[in-house]
Amino acid sequence: MNRTSIVMCAASVLVVSLVAAVNLALPALTGALHPTESQLVWIVDAYVLVFACLLIPMGAAGDRLGGKGVLLTGLAVFAAGSLAAALAPHTGALIAARALSGAGAAMIMPASLSITVAAHPPQRRAHAVGLWSAASGAAGVVGNVGGGLIIQYLPWQALFAVPALLALLLAGVTGLLVPRQPRRAAAVDPVGTGLLVLGCLALVFAIIEGPEAGWTSAVVLGAFATAAVVLTGFVLHQLRIPRPLLDPRLFARRELRAGALGVSVLFFGLFALFFVNARFLQEERGLSPMVTGLAILPLVIPMVALSGRRAPTLPAVAGGLASVVAGLGWLAWATTLPYPLYAAGLVLVGAGMGLALPALSTQIMAGLPAGRAGLGSGLNSAARELGSAVGVAVMGTALATSGLRAGLVIVALCVAVGAAPVVGWLRTGTRALSAPAGGPLRP
Repeated sequence: MNRTSIVMCAASVLVVSLVAAVNLALPALTGALHPTESQLVWIVDAYVLVFACLLIPMGAAGDRLGGKGVLLTGLAVFAAGSLAAALAPHTGALIAARALSGAGAAMIMPASLSITVAAHPPQRRAHAVGLWSAASGAAGVVGNVGGGLIIQYLPWQALFAVPALLALLLAGVTGLLVPRQPRRAAAVDPVGTGLLVLGCLALVFAIIEGPEAGWTSAVVLGAFATAAVVLTGFVLHQLRIPRPLLDPRLFARRELRAGALGVSVLFFGLFALFFVNARFLQEERGLSPMVTGLAILPLVIPMVALSGRRAPTLPAVAGGLASVVAGLGWLAWATTLPYPLYAAGLVLVGAGMGLALPALSTQIMAGLPAGRAGLGSGLNSAARELGSAVGVAVMGTALATSGLRAGLVIVALCVAVGAAPVVGWLRTGTRALSAPAGGPLRP
């Protein structure tokens, strides 16, 4: 693992960990800023919303402008937003600052993966992508542990001031150690970018507001309808122009379909678990924020240990997804058992993430043409964030209507349903590649 990989892994951990850490600070923010229930939701989700919506355009920008420049800009924007959040005098200012941080994060994530890919020879890229994926996957745990420690011993402002300082430190290290990447011809499509951002904004808004406003409310149904119309317009626009931002025809490739859906499914399950785990351990088991953060550690050990091991794609993905489903099912049964037995489910989920996530991220990169690493990493990151947002929304709704145990069962079933086409596409692709020479190789 070279110096560039270490710095890029650190950058991805920084921006993803802040998604998980803020949940632990909500009680302190409630006492300090007195937000309404709706404002509490937006303190958490303004970051994820902007992050998810800008990932693919920022990935394309990295291809065109060079990954290092976009990364440095993103770190500066992220630091500015985090510092503004630490200094926020009221809730509205905090929400706006969180949105600014999300814009910086959207620049950082795809650039960090494209730089990682470019820094390694072809025979080492799968391993490098695996380590980057492991670091990004473990970032949620880092956010839980680090956020718990900060909230336990420092004022809530430190939860945002510390990431600002770390971003500035990473910018300095990046400027000194990371070589510049060549600029590549990439689509500049402001209309497509606007349609994609607006469509994703409407979709994620509906997902976020569904549990609070009601899935059949006018505002949620209107947002879903807007998302459907605008994203359909985006697809038609991309099919019409000569140099699309994200060519829908690329999804004719099985590996790209499998990778994008599989990453979304994994993070659907993982962040649904993070959401419910923090609440369960604090509200039901009476643990402090620090101990709650530490109690998720059994998940990260197998995740990190298994991500650096190379395995055939189909067994790794199928086995990993099955392990996540089994772990969530075990946790649903173990909610009334002692913590060591509960932790066994965390181990299963972590092992599944470590097995499947690197292989799926590699499939996304392999499904794109050469020179589109920025777009690939943006797509990979967008799949993660959208999966995370949906997972939290589904778990929140399930908790409100059916309770903790049923919520975990519902999430496990959703992961199993999503896993079926992923494994099917990979199995079909494996059979096609093993066909006799001259045999048909369909997308």
